[in-house]
Amino acid sequence: MEAYLDNSATTRCYESVRDIVVKTMMEDYGNPSAMHRKGVEAERYLKEAQETIARILKVQPREILFTSGGTESNNLALVGTAMANQRNGRHLITTSVEHAAVREPVRHLEELGFEVTVLPVDETGVVRMEALEKALREDTILVSTMYVNNEIGSVQPVEEIAAMIHEKNPRALYHVDAIQAFGKFQIYPKRQGIDLMSVSAHKFHGPKGVGFLYISGKAKVHPQILGGGQQGGMRSGTDNVPGIAGMEVAAREVYSRLEENRQYMYSLKEHMTEELLNMEQVVVNGMPCKKGAPHIISASFLGVRSEVLLHALEERGIYVSAGSACSTHKKTSSSTLTAVGMKKSQLETTLRFSFCETTTAEEIDYCIQTLKELLPVLRRYSRR
Repeated sequence: MEAYLDNSATTRCYESVRDIVVKTMMEDYGNPSAMHRKGVEAERYLKEAQETIARILKVQPREILFTSGGTESNNLALVGTAMANQRNGRHLITTSVEHAAVREPVRHLEELGFEVTVLPVDETGVVRMEALEKALREDTILVSTMYVNNEIGSVQPVEEIAAMIHEKNPRALYHVDAIQAFGKFQIYPKRQGIDLMSVSAHKFHGPKGVGFLYISGKAKVHPQILGGGQQGGMRSGTDNVPGIAGMEVAAREVYSRLEENRQYMYSLKEHMTEELLNMEQVVVNGMPCKKGAPHIISASFLGVRSEVLLHALEERGIYVSAGSACSTHKKTSSSTLTAVGMKKSQLETTLRFSFCETTTAEEIDYCIQTLKELLPVLRRYSRR
């Protein structure tokens, strides 16, 4: 049996996504910037995608900018916003549990002379609101937080954060990395006070290499890719029609049964969490089950190094992750696990299990049974 429990790293495309990607590569393959019929046909896919995503988020189609994925969306949101608004101030705020796609652009801006405040989090990975209140200043131009943490599934109180930002400094913009949240939560940026929001298609059964950035009409952002002036000059380069068309189909499909999928994933999560907590020397990390994201479980298997257990599970056809799979093969400690105060002994023994709506109870049971067989053996070896 095979059990793919690494859906936070990437998901399998829906068949409908595969079909539209092939169609736009083989039939409707025109360049959307071309003036002839083939170009017009291709451009129609871009407009449909903007309209679908805007409808899901209850925003305007013109506020959706297509990108190559989450990393580009985050870079544009952070660097583009900082550059466009530096006359208002040069102070940025982020948190200690951000993905490298936020952490590294922020570090780059710091090298350019911007001042950065990094907010602490509590033991469940949630930002400390009193620290945010203290950090907000008159010259703060941008605050950036995750919606859902990619490693432990913590959910940030985005509405509360947005309200505090806009009350204390109405000119400051709020960017949300929603890469693990889109397709799992109903998100309404205008209602929730989000000014910029990053999304990546391959996290919700769309193609890799495509995503979008929601940019509120009030947000000023400088483009970072210059050239032919596509997307109103905000992101030059020939539009990735197959990727964008695939993302539109995935977004439409995942949101057509969002609540049903959420409740199903929560049921899997509750079942697996209960089984894990019944095992000896196993700690489940993050927020209580229903308060966290529906699709992520972080667990520490004390006495067994995470990479050893990961490969032992892999040999049985079970695929999981040690930390973030987006920074592959890098032997560095997880900044998230460090930020929540984990001891080294726990930090080095932590795995992430992540589901989607096609994950089965049989896969979960197979994983649990395999863990029960492997852990005593691996612990004996580790003590030698």
